Amino acid sequence: MSRNAFSSACATQFALAALFVASAGVAPAIAAPPTTKDIIKNYGDVAEAMYSDSLAKAKDLDTAIDAFLAAPSTETLGAARTAWKVARVPYMQTEGFRFGNKIVDDWEGNVNSWPLDEGLIDYVDAASYGDTKEENPLYTANIIANKKIRLGPKMLDASKIDKTVIAKLNSALDVEANVGTGYHAIEFLLWGQDLHGTGPGAGERPASDYDLKACTHANCDRRRDYLKAASGLLVDDLEEMVGDWKPDGAARKALAGSDDSTQLSTILTGLGSLSYGELAGERMKLGVLLHDPEEEHDCFSDNTHNSHYYDQVGMMEIWNGKYDGATPVSGASIAELAREKAPDAAKRVDEAMAVTLGKIKAIKTKADSGEMAYDQMLAAGNDVGNKMILDAVDALVAQARAIEAVVAALNLKVKIEGSDSLDDPAKVAKAK
Repeated sequence: MSRNAFSSACATQFALAALFVASAGVAPAIAAPPTTKDIIKNYGDVAEAMYSDSLAKAKDLDTAIDAFLAAPSTETLGAARTAWKVARVPYMQTEGFRFGNKIVDDWEGNVNSWPLDEGLIDYVDAASYGDTKEENPLYTANIIANKKIRLGPKMLDASKIDKTVIAKLNSALDVEANVGTGYHAIEFLLWGQDLHGTGPGAGERPASDYDLKACTHANCDRRRDYLKAASGLLVDDLEEMVGDWKPDGAARKALAGSDDSTQLSTILTGLGSLSYGELAGERMKLGVLLHDPEEEHDCFSDNTHNSHYYDQVGMMEIWNGKYDGATPVSGASIAELAREKAPDAAKRVDEAMAVTLGKIKAIKTKADSGEMAYDQMLAAGNDVGNKMILDAVDALVAQARAIEAVVAALNLKVKIEGSDSLDDPAKVAKAK
C-alpha cells in the first residue's frame, strides 16, 4: 500500500470510529482540572516575568537618573520622571504576590513603603508640613542637610550618603513613616512635595536642586548622592526578588515546601488581601474618609490613578495565570481550577473583576484627561470625585467577597487583611 493510500485508509477509519462513538452516545473526554503543581509552577513563572520586567524598567530609570545628574535641566528631569512612571507599571502588577508570600511581604517595605515623612530625607515647606510630629522624632531630620542624625541611643554617620546609610532609615525608631528607600523616596526626590493640596498640580521640584553650578536649596551634592543611591538600591532589591522567583529561588522553594491546600490558599490570600484591606481600604477608602491628599499612594507625582489601575490588572493576571509582558506567560491557573470545581463561584470572581477594572479605569481615564487628578477626587465637597473612588472601593470589596466564595468552594483556608477604614470607619475619624 502506498503512503498516500495508507494515510487515506487511516483517516477513513478514524472518521468511522468517531461516528460510531457519536452514534453510541459516548461523550468526548473532558480535560481534567489543572493540578496544583502545574498551577503553582505557572504562578511562579508569572511572578518571575513580572519582577523581571520591573527590574528592567528600574534599570531604565537608573539610566535616566544618570543622564539627569550628568546634565540637570527641565528636560532631563522630565525624562527621569517619565521613566519613574513607566517603572511603576510592571511593579504594581506584582502586588498580588504579597500577603500570601512571606518572602515578598518581608521585602516589600524596602521598595514600596508609603506614606513617608519626607522631612526625614530633605527640605520641606514648614508652613504646610510643620516642624514636629509627636510619634516621629525624625519628622524633620533632613539627612541630606545633616551629616549625623540620632537614631535612638546611636548616631548615624551620614557624612557620605550611600546605599547602606539610606537603608538604615527604613522604619527607624520603629516608625513606619520613616522611609528612606524605594519608589516613593525616589518619587519625592524627583518631584518634591505636592503643595497644591486637593487643587490641580503635582510636585514642582526644580532641576537646579541637583545642579552643582547653580544649586538651589543647598546640599546639591548630597541630594545627588541620595538620588543615585536610592535608584541603585531599587535595582538591587528587584534583582533579589527576581532571583527569589527563579525556578530554584527561595520564594518557589517556600511554596513547594507546603501542601496543596496551602499553596492554593497563598494565591487567594494575596488577591483577597490586596483587594480588600490594602487597595480598597488603606489606599482608597481612607483617603476619602480623611479627604487627605497625603493618603494617596503616589502623592508627589499625582500618578496614583495608574498605580491603582495596574494593581487591578495584576490581580486579574494572577487569577487567570496569564501575563503579557516582555516575556509572555500563560498556563494553568487558580481560575481554571475554580471554573472546573466551582463554576458559579469562579464566574462571580470573573464578573467582579471585570466590574472593578471598569470602575478603576474610569478613575484613570478622568485623571489622564487632565480634568480631575486623583488628589482632587479626594477633596471634601467633591461629590463626583468622592463617588468615583467609593464606587471602586465597593467593587473591590465585592471582588474580595467573591474570592472568599471560591476559597469556601475549594475547601481552603484564607485570612484576608482588614482595614479600619472599612471595618471600623468611626475609629479612623476619631484618630484623626
